[in-house]
Parts: sequence; structure tokens; C-alpha cells
Amino acid sequence: MTATSTETLVELADVHVVYTARSGGLFRRDRVYALTGADFTIEAGETVGVVGESGCGKSTLAKILVGLEKPTTGTVRFRGQDLWSMSPARRRAAIGSSTGMVFQDPSTALNRRLPIRQVLRDPLDVHRVGNSRQREERVRELLDLVGLPSSVADLLPSQVSGGQRQRVAVARALAQRPQLLIADEPTSALDVSVRAQILNLLLDLKEQLNLAMVFVSHDIQTVRRMSDRVVTMYLGRIVEQTPAGAVPGGARHPYTRALFSATPGLLFPIDPIPLAGPVPSATRPPSGCPFRTRCWKADDRCATEMPGVQIATVVRPGDHLFRCHHPIRDGSTDLDLISQAQEPSCH
Repeated sequence: MTATSTETLVELADVHVVYTARSGGLFRRDRVYALTGADFTIEAGETVGVVGESGCGKSTLAKILVGLEKPTTGTVRFRGQDLWSMSPARRRAAIGSSTGMVFQDPSTALNRRLPIRQVLRDPLDVHRVGNSRQREERVRELLDLVGLPSSVADLLPSQVSGGQRQRVAVARALAQRPQLLIADEPTSALDVSVRAQILNLLLDLKEQLNLAMVFVSHDIQTVRRMSDRVVTMYLGRIVEQTPAGAVPGGARHPYTRALFSATPGLLFPIDPIPLAGPVPSATRPPSGCPFRTRCWKADDRCATEMPGVQIATVVRPGDHLFRCHHPIRDGSTDLDLISQAQEPSCH
């Protein structure tokens, strides 16, 4: 896929999100580093896939992008304007009219007590879009847009299937004709048989409406299929940004290669690159490179120095960025990396 515009919609600059969590006693509080030093842009019309293990900060990043989460520090700009320097009313208007979000589980994301007609009207009512007749017409348009018959408008969300509920959730996210759609694990709560239908729907809508989209998922192969660009996150940090066509073989960060190697394929068995130990705690991240406690390439420099951003040589400068002191060499196969990771001197 290729983005249809070079206009920047959203820009994150050195964004940090830190939570305070109680642990180890009544008066002890730990700091949870959910997002650290995020620098990230989304261009009009492109799809950015975000991958990483559970707890790596993917959902926090998604919430930052739609204004559901305020950064602890850093700047979030939408069309060049600082989102959190706006008044609350202006920020709600800017976000509500320009972004939409599809959550993981439509069963909990939709109000079970409201008929689907009202679920779809709610964003229009809140933001006072058109008159009553125009809002009803928009509801009919939205149902048609996501492939649902008009008859479901009078049903409750519990009276339709899981796939239909997620179509309703997509329709609600598109109610105000946004330019950016955030899909946070949009198929993980669905049966396998309907996942492909929802993914195809999102692809069709992206092309039809020229949407920019951020697709967050554990399903790495799906992210690769859906995206123009893939962002890899580890322990709250963005460690690599690469064109989707370059993964997995062209990925330069060891974690990206290990992540993709652990994904089952139709033609070949899983032969993952082994990683040492569990993911560290977000309350006590390692010094230096956050991945160094599991990386077969780590050395003393990795323990003391955070890797700076490097730019890989690709068609357009800046398309492929990564943070690693010892990046994967071009042409390295997974078998090469498995052998390296299993060598005693690498641990």
C-alpha cells in the first residue's frame, strides 16, 4: 500500500506517559513508564501498524493519538496545533470531528441499553451535527457504509452478532467523517470466521474514504498486510519504524526480527529466534537499551547508553528508523540469527 498524501495529520514529540501505581504496601507508590520518549507522525491517507508484546504501550499510544490520554510530558500536535494547549471545548471539537476509534471488544464499547440507531446518533447529537432529519439520514448512510441492513437500527447491540456489533462500532467511529481512524485490536474479540470480514471492511473504508489509520494488533502478519508502515514497541518505547514491505527480512532491530520469527505462517513452521527471560517490569525498566536484558547482541555499551535514532538506507530517507547499537545486518536470515542467539558467548 502507498499513502496518498504527504500532509502530516498528527505529530508526537518526545511524549512520555507515566502512571503512579500502589505496590508493596499502603504508602509505597511505583512509577509505571507506559510510554517513553515517543516521536511519531501520521500522514494523511497512510496506515500505520503498531506491534509489540502485551504491556509494551500500544494501547497507550492509541489513546494519546485520539486525545483520551494526556501525556505526562511532550507535545501532541494535530494539523500543526498543540492539542493540549487548546481549551477543553476546542480540543473536544477538534478531536471529535477529525478522529474516530474502534475498540477491542464491541460488547463493552457499545451502550447495551441503547438501540443501534441511537448508538450511531450519539456522536452527531453531542457535536450538534446538522438537524434531526440529517442525523437520521447519516445513520442510514453509516449502516450502508459498513454493510448492515437498515433493519438493525431498531435492535439492541446484544441482538446482533459479534461481527455485526463491530461493524456498528466502526460506523460510530466514522459518524463525523474523520480523517484518522484508530483501530485498537479490532478483531481480537471476534471469531476467526468473521475477522477477515472486518479487516476487509477496514481496508475498503480506508480506500473509499481516504482515511489515515493506526492499526494496533498482536497479529503481526495482519498488521503487515494492513499497513504502509510498521512501528515496533518494546517496554513503552518505539524501537523501530519501517515500511511494511521491509519486514521481516529488512528489519534492523533484533526485537522486530524476533517478534516476526515467532509468528506462525501457512507454509513454514514456527522457528522463533530465542530471547532470554521475560519482559522487564515497566516500573523498573533496564538502564541503557530497554531490550538489552533479552538480546543476544547486548554488551556493556547497551547497559549504559540509550541507542540514538539511526536511519536505514531505503528509497526515501527517514522511512526506516531504529534504535540499536548493534543492528541486524542486511541479508541476515532467521537461521543466522537463531545460531547467533544460541551461541554461549552471546549470553
